[in-house]
Amino acid sequence: MTGDFAFVDELVPGIRWDAKYATWDNFTGKPVDGYLANRIVGTKALCAALGRAEESAESLGFGLLLWDGYRPQRAVDCFLRWSRQPEDGLTKARHYPNIGRAEMFDRGYVAARSGHSRGGTVDLTLYHLTTGELAAMGGGHDLMDAVSHHDAPGISRVEAANRRHLRSIMDASGFDSYDCEWWHYTLRDEPHPDTYFDFPIACPGGRAELPARVAAESTSAAVPCGG
Repeated sequence: MTGDFAFVDELVPGIRWDAKYATWDNFTGKPVDGYLANRIVGTKALCAALGRAEESAESLGFGLLLWDGYRPQRAVDCFLRWSRQPEDGLTKARHYPNIGRAEMFDRGYVAARSGHSRGGTVDLTLYHLTTGELAAMGGGHDLMDAVSHHDAPGISRVEAANRRHLRSIMDASGFDSYDCEWWHYTLRDEPHPDTYFDFPIACPGGRAELPARVAAESTSAAVPCGG
């Protein structure tokens, strides 16, 4: 990890995370190449902006839960290989019920050159500070469907309001939204707009042991380095 990158939780105290691609709880159905530890990494500029977003969310009674930040290029390559494999149906109903694997790229849900690999993009949601429960958003992380688009019809008024809260918080903190995914935000002034990194996400001193399997609905901050 270069000096311009950091573990987000070290620079934004109290932030929650559940690094989906380090677990079995993602659209590929298993941990993804390059995610050797269940931590979220980003540029220091991203961390600073997330600190501002956390303060803004807190003023509205919310906290932030991160699902992904920096994504090694090898993970993106893993997604490409997975998309060419025969359909096994294991994650289709939950993550891409109405499209085929290859269509994820055609429709913009997954990219061969991902902004995540530049270190300035984050996937996240809100949770209620009073209860710790996730805010209702009308669909979960990596639900590759029209219902995940901003301002999608068919979601409840509460879900739509929560999406607007998240968008307002992130916009005021220096992020741009992505039309197809309500959870996806990119730092407006990202420090590496043309560089795609490939260093793995790993604990200092070696690989952290990952849980054998994470429950499908897990939302807690998962095992960090040495945990």
